[in-house]
Amino acid sequence: MAMLKVIEVLAESDKSWEDAAQNAINEASKSVHGIKSIYIKEMEATVEDGKLTQYRINGKISFVLD
Repeated sequence: MAMLKVIEVLAESDKSWEDAAQNAINEASKSVHGIKSIYIKEMEATVEDGKLTQYRINGKISFVLD
């Protein structure tokens, strides 16, 4: 049976929430391996002149322990 660990991360993007989630995975994979999933806990956006300009996510990344 595999043991998983969960870390909480914050990430942002100027494109989309999906891109922000991918940025979170990209950064986390620099220091952990065996990433299995990301759970998006919260989504937030900055609005300027009536348009979304910055997308942010608070996510939980799970990965396999060695």
